[in-house]
Amino acid sequence: MSKTCIVIGASHAAGQLVTSLRQEGWQGRILVIGDESELPYHRPPLSKSFLAGEKTAEEILIRPQATYEKADVEFLLNKRVTKIERDIKAITLDDGQQLFYDKLALCTGARVRVAPIPGAELSGVCYLRTLADVEKIKGHVTNGGNAVIVGGGYIGLETAAALNKQGMKVTVLEMASRILERVTCSQISDFYTRIHQEEGVDIKTTIQVSELVGSTKVESVTCANGTKIPADLVVIGIGIIPNTELAQEAGLEVDNGIVTDQYAQTNDPNIVACGDCANHPNELYNRRIRLESVPNATDQAKSAAASICGKPKAYSALPWFWSDQYDVKLQIVGLNQGYDQIVVRGDINHSRSFAIFYLKEEVIISVDCINRPKEFVFSKKLVANKSSISAKRLADESIQVKHLLEIE
Repeated sequence: MSKTCIVIGASHAAGQLVTSLRQEGWQGRILVIGDESELPYHRPPLSKSFLAGEKTAEEILIRPQATYEKADVEFLLNKRVTKIERDIKAITLDDGQQLFYDKLALCTGARVRVAPIPGAELSGVCYLRTLADVEKIKGHVTNGGNAVIVGGGYIGLETAAALNKQGMKVTVLEMASRILERVTCSQISDFYTRIHQEEGVDIKTTIQVSELVGSTKVESVTCANGTKIPADLVVIGIGIIPNTELAQEAGLEVDNGIVTDQYAQTNDPNIVACGDCANHPNELYNRRIRLESVPNATDQAKSAAASICGKPKAYSALPWFWSDQYDVKLQIVGLNQGYDQIVVRGDINHSRSFAIFYLKEEVIISVDCINRPKEFVFSKKLVANKSSISAKRLADESIQVKHLLEIE
C-alpha cells in the first residue's frame, strides 16, 4: 500500500523537503498543507527586492508549480492544521477534515512578535513576515510620505532601506541603546547607523513607542519621552516566535523550538521537524540552537527527508546568514555569542567594505563580512576548522586572504 507523508507548513523548509523526499526515493503520496495562498517562496526578498518593487510574487517562488506537479506533490493551501493525534497518526484541519499520515514533517516556521501598542489596529500599521504583509505595506508607500520602523533589527533596517529608496522619509525607533544590539558588536551597530544616516534615514535609539495615533488611519507615533513623529506608514519588526503550539499540544518535546536530534527527528519516530521552528544540536558550537535562516531551512530539510526515507544523514552545516541594505551586502559566517575579542580588517569608519572577526580564546568563531566576498568564502573554512590566527595578522590587509593561514 502507498504511504503518505504530510508536510505541515508551505515554508522554505517544506519546498526543499518535498524535493528531497523524491530524490531519496519516497514513492508514496506527499501532501503539503499551508495557511497562506502561495506556493513556498523566498522570504528574504520580502523586505528587500519585493518590497522595492524589483521582483514579482512569481519571481520569488522557490520552485514553479510545474516542478511540484512533475514530482507529484499535492498542496492544500489556505488551510490550518488544528490538531495532531499521534496515536492514530492523524491531523485535523480548521474545517474539521481529518487526514491520516504515515510520516509527518513539521515545517511550521515562525510568526511575528506582536507589539501591544495602543493604536496598532489602525490602517497603515503593518508587520513584515508574509507576502500578504508586504502587499499591505506597498499600499501605504508614497513618495515623500513618512514611514516609521519600530525595531532596529535586520528586518527593520532592510525595510527602512527599501522604503527610503522609494522616496519615503524614514525614521527607525529602537528601544535598546543601539540598533542590532542583540545580534552583533557595537562596531557593526555604529557602521549601520552611519550608513542609514548617510542615506537620509533617522535612527533613534533608547526610545519606546507608547501610542500610535490616528482616527482610522495612522497619522503619528507618540513615544514615551513625549516625542511625536508623523507617520503615514508604521512597520513593526520586533522579532519572531517559532510556531510550536501544535507540536507541544501533541506531546512532542519543545524548548525554544521543536526539539530534534541531528537527523531532524523529533521524539516521535514518525515525525520530523526542520527550519525556523526546530531546535537542533550543533556539533561545531557544542550546544543546541534554533536558527532563523534560509541555509538552515534548506540543509535541515534535506536531513529530514533522508530520515523519513530511512536513510539518516546528520545535519551539521555551518550557520551563515546575509543582509542587503543599499549597496551594502553583509554576509555572516558562524555564531558570535561568547566572543572575547574582535578584529577589524579594513576601514570600518569611512568605507563600506571590511570584515570583523570574532574570537573566543583566540579561536575564530564567527565573521561579519561587509562587501568582502573573498573573506566570506575563506571564513567558512576558518570557522569550520576552529582556526587560530593572530589579531595582527587578521587585520593586516597587505596579507592576501588566501595566505592568512600560512605559518607566521
